[in-house]
Amino acid sequence: MREIIFYETASGQKPIEKFIDQLSAKQAQKAAWVLKLVEDSDRVPAQYFKKLVNTEDLWEVRVRAGSNIFRLIGFFDGSALIVLVHAFQKKTQKTPKADIKIAEDRKNDYFRRKMR
Repeated sequence: MREIIFYETASGQKPIEKFIDQLSAKQAQKAAWVLKLVEDSDRVPAQYFKKLVNTEDLWEVRVRAGSNIFRLIGFFDGSALIVLVHAFQKKTQKTPKADIKIAEDRKNDYFRRKMR
């Protein structure tokens, strides 16, 4: 079993919550279903949860709702806690470097503030 939490900035903003709030009801419902699958399944199919190559242990939750594709990027804090730090609508084959950079910066911020 895993637990998923959403990253919170130092000022209290939650970028993942904001992203999900902007989705249609049907898209948000699909995202919630995939998040629950990632939390509850012993082995999550790669179509829903996959490690991003060439990153510092970033993982992506993969959501397809109709013709729309969404990615929620996060990382593990320990063996069972997944912290989601960034989300975007995917429009290209590769994950844009700017989105990976945002996720890596937020991951570093998370651990820096956690150590205090």
